[in-house]
Amino acid sequence: MTRLTGRALRVTVFIGEHDTWHHKPLYSEIVHRAHAAGLAGASVFRGIEGFGASSLIHTSRLLTLSEDLPVAIVIVDTEERVRAFLPQLDELVSEGLVILDDCEVIRYAGRTEGENSL
Repeated sequence: MTRLTGRALRVTVFIGEHDTWHHKPLYSEIVHRAHAAGLAGASVFRGIEGFGASSLIHTSRLLTLSEDLPVAIVIVDTEERVRAFLPQLDELVSEGLVILDDCEVIRYAGRTEGENSL
């Protein structure tokens, strides 16, 4: 069972949902690489509206021309492990925003094989 408590580093990556890496969604590539690197966890959140460096507003509302909605990938682990992963993000993210935040993990315990969540 994996445990992570106390001081940690959160990396949040903001990209567009249509951004790709070798014909695959970029958010998926980031999550799979974080998993392969043994990081504690990664989650992808799809925004309903937002804008970035282009100043174009992307929205999920009907009758809009743009549906390249914002996506945020959030990864939390120890500072050492997150910083070791940053070169992979440098390779993958050519347009987007990467933010690092100090945070405190109150409780993270991974399930053991075969254990069900409630």
